[in-house]
Formats: sequence, structure tokens, C-alpha cells
Amino acid sequence: MKFCRFLPYSTPAGRAHPPVYGLLEPDALRQIVGLPWAGWVEGHTIWDLHNVQLLAPCEPSKIVCVGRNYAAHAAELGNEMPKDPLIFLKPPSSLIGPDQAIVLPSVSSRVEHEAELAVVIGKRCSQLSDDVDPLSYVLGYTCLNDVTARDLQRSDGQFTRAKGFDTFCPIGPHIETQLHPGDVLVECRVNGHTRQSGSTALMAYPVALLVRWISRVMTLWPGDLIATGTPAGVGPLLPNDVVEVAVGGIGVLRNAVHAGDSGVARADTFR
Repeated sequence: MKFCRFLPYSTPAGRAHPPVYGLLEPDALRQIVGLPWAGWVEGHTIWDLHNVQLLAPCEPSKIVCVGRNYAAHAAELGNEMPKDPLIFLKPPSSLIGPDQAIVLPSVSSRVEHEAELAVVIGKRCSQLSDDVDPLSYVLGYTCLNDVTARDLQRSDGQFTRAKGFDTFCPIGPHIETQLHPGDVLVECRVNGHTRQSGSTALMAYPVALLVRWISRVMTLWPGDLIATGTPAGVGPLLPNDVVEVAVGGIGVLRNAVHAGDSGVARADTFR
């Protein structure tokens, strides 16, 4: 199944409509009654894809990110591989959906893309034991771009500001429930040129291990996200770029890049 969250442009009577969840069908979206991770049923309303705006497909209480989960990416930034999963948080306020703009903050001169497979939790998950299948707690998977102000990450010595700006967590276009995460291709394209390409088989810590490990640190709630790390090839984003994150078996997440009110200082040095 492919779960979406979307905003109908208007009702037949022209009234504003709140965001709703639905199932992606070949040429349309079927609205569901309820939440994808709770009791839901198919609704009777069907929306033409041209009459909706896709939104971030879930509303997590937290976004748990895994750093340095691909050895080649750790090496390209001059970092050693962690002995345990290296986790940090992005705020839910950083979320945007497909075709919404990534806004470059004027305080950074080096904002980079990080293409990732994201895990969407399907039920409350806490203190999982070794004999429990962690993947049974997963609703599905989606594409995620862990946008990062690399210069601020280096100067701050930690990740919160560099990865926490509004618009710095695009996800989508939908949640795919029928995916085996062990060996899928994760790619990033900027203006049609491939910059990142790597299989999840290269992860130091696979999805099942991450779900169990994180559950022993914090309770995961339905709709929460785990960003599983990025392959090598991260690079700069500039105003007017179009960045795509493609994950095999899911689809393509596409976002334009806009300058903030004051632009991006010294962006021309990275052309």
C-alpha cells in the first residue's frame, strides 16, 4: 500500500479543505477514514491527482536520525565510524513535503543534500527485546532529505542547528508498506545529475537493528520517523537547484531550492 497525506485544493463548493490521508491508486487518491497506523477504512471520496497537493506523508512527534551509517560517507567527511549507532534529532518543524521549497538560511554558506531511506513507525515501540521482530513495528518507508548546513555543523560541533532549520527535512512522496529495506538503492540527483548512489546493504547498522536500538533509548510512537543515514556523495545546494531523492521501490521526492530573504552568503564560491 501507498499511504499519502494531501491537501485538496478545494471542495466542489469552493470551501477550504483540511489535510487528509489517503491511498495512492494508479490515477487518483482514495481518501481514508482514520490514520494509516490506526484503525482505518477506505472512504468513498476519490481525488484526481491534479487537484491535490501532496504533503509530508506523516506528522511525527520526533525525527530520529542516524549519522555515519555508511562508511564511505563517514570517510568523505573525515570521520571515523561510530562503535554504536550515532543518533540525533531533527525537529518536526523542519518537515516539508514533495514540491515544497527548501529555503537556504542566510547564516550558512554551505547547505548540502543527504539522501536517505526513512522508516515510519506503525505502533508504539519501547524497550524491544532480542526475540521481537523490530520490523513488525514499522508501518512503511519513505524518501527523506536530511538537509544540512555543513559549515554550521562543523563550527557548532553538534548537529541541532545545522540540521534543524525550517524546510530542512523534506519527506515523501508517500509511505510504501511493501518494501524490504535490506538492499534498496538510495540516490540523490541535483538538476538531473546523480550525486549520491548507494544500497542500504552498505549500512553499518541495518533497519531492524536501528529500530530495536533506538527503542531502548526512547519510546517511538506511531508516525515517528527514523532517518537511516546517507551514502557518500553529499554536496552543495544552491538557489534555483532542483534536488531529487530516489529510493528503489518507493519513488522520487523532488524539491526546489530557494534563497532565504538575505540569500546565501558566498554561495558563488561553490559553483
